[in-house]
Amino acid sequence: MATKEHPPPSRLRAWMLEGLSDMGKGHDTLQEQPSEPQPEHKGQPWYRVMCLTGVDYFSTLGYQPGIAALAAGLLSPIATIVLVIVTLAGALPVYRRVAEESPHGEGSIAMLERLLSFWQGKLFVLTLLGFAATDFLITITLSAADASTHLVENPHLNSALHDKQMLITLILVALLGAVFLKGFLEAIGVAFALVGIYLSLNVVVVIVGLWHVATAGHVITDWSSALTAEHGSVFAMIGVALVVFPKLALGLSGFETGVAVMPHVKGDPEDTEEQPTGRIRDTKKLLTTAALIMSAFLITTSFITTLLIPENEFKPGGQANGRALAYLAHHYLGGAFGTVYDVSTIAILWFAGASAMAGLLNLMPRYLPRYGMAPHWARAVRPMVIVFILIAFLVTWIFDASVDAQGGAYATGVLVLISSAAIAVTIAARKAGQKKWTIGFALISAVFLYTTVVNVIERPDGVKIGACFIVGIILVSLLSRLARAFELRVTSVSLDPMAERFIRDVASRKIRFIANEPDQRDKAEYRDKIEQIRNDNDLPGEDFVFVEVTVLDPSEFEAGLTVRGEVLHNRYRVLTLESSSIPNALAALLLHVRDLTGCTPHIYFEWTEGGPFANFLRFFLFGQGEVAPVTREVLREAEPDRERRPRVHTG
Repeated sequence: MATKEHPPPSRLRAWMLEGLSDMGKGHDTLQEQPSEPQPEHKGQPWYRVMCLTGVDYFSTLGYQPGIAALAAGLLSPIATIVLVIVTLAGALPVYRRVAEESPHGEGSIAMLERLLSFWQGKLFVLTLLGFAATDFLITITLSAADASTHLVENPHLNSALHDKQMLITLILVALLGAVFLKGFLEAIGVAFALVGIYLSLNVVVVIVGLWHVATAGHVITDWSSALTAEHGSVFAMIGVALVVFPKLALGLSGFETGVAVMPHVKGDPEDTEEQPTGRIRDTKKLLTTAALIMSAFLITTSFITTLLIPENEFKPGGQANGRALAYLAHHYLGGAFGTVYDVSTIAILWFAGASAMAGLLNLMPRYLPRYGMAPHWARAVRPMVIVFILIAFLVTWIFDASVDAQGGAYATGVLVLISSAAIAVTIAARKAGQKKWTIGFALISAVFLYTTVVNVIERPDGVKIGACFIVGIILVSLLSRLARAFELRVTSVSLDPMAERFIRDVASRKIRFIANEPDQRDKAEYRDKIEQIRNDNDLPGEDFVFVEVTVLDPSEFEAGLTVRGEVLHNRYRVLTLESSSIPNALAALLLHVRDLTGCTPHIYFEWTEGGPFANFLRFFLFGQGEVAPVTREVLREAEPDRERRPRVHTG
């Protein structure tokens, strides 16, 4: 099949488009150029892969206790227990089921995509991609902002850096972009080391904090007295904790990433792509272990930070704002240990941004190119890195590099993805006839939907920035689809024996096709069509082959083409095709016939009634419209050599 000939690219262009993203390879991701054979990926043990998602999930300990204290005050430990219950009884079962349903790392978005078709399905997926982009991009900016907070608030550096947080955050984001522009390799080993060191240091801080709480008995007494005075009964405390719980939703992050890294899990030797039983089992271990570790840290850290840190220190400008555990590390373990803790926290927060960037580069090529809703360069890593980093700069500037200000947007992205996952597994359980699981997942979905709505009402900035991402993705996607409307969108053409027999027969004379929109398919329809084509083009004889295209899902962008031949009414030879677009399918067939036979095929159309603009919209949205000129334009784009281009005739 013909392709365009381009002049040699410049060195800069070649460098920018080098290393096309192979995220999701084998699952519809396209390549613009041949790639070198890749060695088979052997995978890693699940506990090491857990650290890859853990740099995102566990790093939230850097800011989660402080955010919880600001949101719930003295009730922070109780509200955190509610969060842990929702994590273990809600999010964990949901994502264990997601791992079963999408074992190749597609996640819950792919599960919902399979339930919807046509344009409504595409727009729904684009909306979810908008919230996913919110989640991952805010992970980058929020993590960088918190890393800069730990750097600025370090007692040894505070005097020199106290007013440089915005600059430091932007530098950290830029360094992250530089790493990916250079070439980001799989770094599970680095993640394993970072997570191991960071969690070990947190264990020390928690033990020391619990020791001080236990040895200073008045701390617990003062806290319980203040709680009773402020809220009265235990039931009132639980009620308030349930109300403020949505503000703590940052502690639910990491599950979507946990599923996304599934392809890296080693599994069993007998695993196959169709049935990766070992990978699914070990991913469930990964998700469960990560959730249990995080739950233990969330409860203990919220307890010690609430009891040991003065309330004013959590507020903006306070020494514990965005760095509660680092405050305890410096206060109780000294400046040297505190500085080591700061360095570890900065490293894992920065690497959490790398994890989020890898998630973005994994997510967008998985869907947008397949929809025709991304430019060609969007498949290359480096241009997308530049786009994402520029957006991260803008988000950092808008939120003034504040951890607290970005919490709402981050929580919104996390909650929307978890809610969509809960709905997806509910539908999957219902289709599988699992009544108890359906009811259970439906209740979990209701909890997450409530949490999402409350979070949006209380912190609308999250849904606002999410809406900006959604509008941006949809606008760019539609413009890209419009710009690529005349591409040859057929990946392959295959002929059944009858179709190939028709083509080889007419190739011995002159290949003439008639494009026909099937109606009754009776003898009169084909007889009248031949008569019309003969009169319009002044052609003798009846040596024609009819071509009929049935449009299935016009929202699909590209797919293979299967051509079937049949003889109708013992006289008329007909080729039938199914495609998302009539002109693109016809153009692909003509080019394939030319390459197969070495002859130039001719195709004959009749003009379609209606205005050109309305016909173009019909083509763009429904794959039909004014077929003749669009077919000719697709051929012109695909075959620059006019002498080799199939001929289009319209009468």
